Amino acid sequence: MTDITWLLLTYKVPAEPSAKRIAIWRRLKGMGAVYLQNGVCVLPKTDDHIRRLKMVENDIMKAEGECVILETIALDRAQEEKVVARFKADRDDAYEEFIDKCDDFEREVAKEITAGHYSYAELEENDVDLKKLQGWIEKIAKLDFYGGARAEEAQARLKGCEAVLDDYARRVFDATGEHG
Repeated sequence: MTDITWLLLTYKVPAEPSAKRIAIWRRLKGMGAVYLQNGVCVLPKTDDHIRRLKMVENDIMKAEGECVILETIALDRAQEEKVVARFKADRDDAYEEFIDKCDDFEREVAKEITAGHYSYAELEENDVDLKKLQGWIEKIAKLDFYGGARAEEAQARLKGCEAVLDDYARRVFDATGEHG
C-alpha cells in the first residue's frame, strides 16, 4: 500500500483566552500541519516533527487543554492521496501568494525605472524586499513535504526578480557613474 506515516494530533483547548488557542494553531501551521478538521491535524512523521509536537503538547497542557499524538497511516491509497492533496494545496496557496508578491516586486522596480529613480536608497530598499522574498520561499519550500505543483514556477519567478534587481542595479551604477 504505502510507506507514508503521519503523526496525528488531536487536541482541545479552552476557548478563552483565545490567544493561547491561536498561538497553538499558528505554531502547528508554521510546522506545515494540515488540519483534517478542528483540533485534528497531521504532519509527516519525522524526528523533528515528533520533538516539536511534544513541545506543542506541553503548550496545550499549560493552556489547560488536552491532546493525543498518534502515529498513523492511511487505510488505502485513495485516503493517502486525499491527505497528500491537502498538503499540496496548502503549499500551492502559499506559492500563489509568493508569486503575487513577485509581481508586486517587479512592478515596483519597473515603476522606479519608468520614473528614472536611480538611487542607492531605492536599490537598497528593493534589495531588502528581494531578501524577504528569498527568505519566504525558503520557508515555503521547507514545508513542501510532497512537492507542490507551483514550486518550480515560484522558483522561476524568484530568479526573475533577482534578474530584475540586477538590471536595476546596473542602471543605478550607470546613472551614478560607478561600475561594479
